[in-house]
Amino acid sequence: MADVSRDEYMAVAAAREIRDGDTAFIGTGLPMVAAYLAKATHAPSVNLVFESGIIDPQPVDLATGVGDYRLAHGSAKVAGTFYALSLLQQGKIDIGFLGTAEIDPYGNLNSTVIGPYARPKVRLPGSGGANDIASMAKRFVIIARLDRKRFVEKLQYLTTPGFLTGPSGREAAGLPGAGPIRVISDRAILGFDPGSKRMRVERLYPGVTLEEVQDHVAFPLPAAPTLGTEPEPDGHLLRLLREVIDPEGIYVGRASAGANSGN
Repeated sequence: MADVSRDEYMAVAAAREIRDGDTAFIGTGLPMVAAYLAKATHAPSVNLVFESGIIDPQPVDLATGVGDYRLAHGSAKVAGTFYALSLLQQGKIDIGFLGTAEIDPYGNLNSTVIGPYARPKVRLPGSGGANDIASMAKRFVIIARLDRKRFVEKLQYLTTPGFLTGPSGREAAGLPGAGPIRVISDRAILGFDPGSKRMRVERLYPGVTLEEVQDHVAFPLPAAPTLGTEPEPDGHLLRLLREVIDPEGIYVGRASAGANSGN
């Protein structure tokens, strides 16, 4: 099955971050698709937790949000947001997924304001459970399309901690989670240098160059010592995405001009 879209690369890459037996805190969009893909393939025992308090659902149709009660179908429990967030506070969440309006080299996130806090140019949704996930989950993954206005040297507001100021930043702040382990973008898979904790390129999508990635980021983005190429999703994974999980293309766009197609 040719013509893999960047959305499909992102969904498959995000699914790979989920391990069998994990308890995963899931949000709307690609994280939801990735979670269902992981559960249908290599991680059948993953337990899915939605911020609305719906636990491990088996919906007939893809929900349009974490509060969509189509998610309640086949769920193990419907308990409310307080219960879902309490699992983070108890250290029971293995992995969470986050989006963002801004991200800096250390994986810190802004989803609060663009511009001065008191008189912002744009008022964003705010933290929701993002700070809880980043602070308390054992690890978390960021899903974000590359854009120089999004990948910035300095945030306009710190909503959610990554590695804060770098090495030992999280520990100094008393945060128990390991922090961000991956940034899944529409051109490359990014990670963090184990020493400096700064972001770096780990794998490029086929047909994408390191220079192209750097052009879409407003801070220096070095390559990992073992820079690789992201493998193309196989036919089985693509069939699951296109025919079972998101047949209407609600979250996962289809490519129209090859694997390097943006959408």
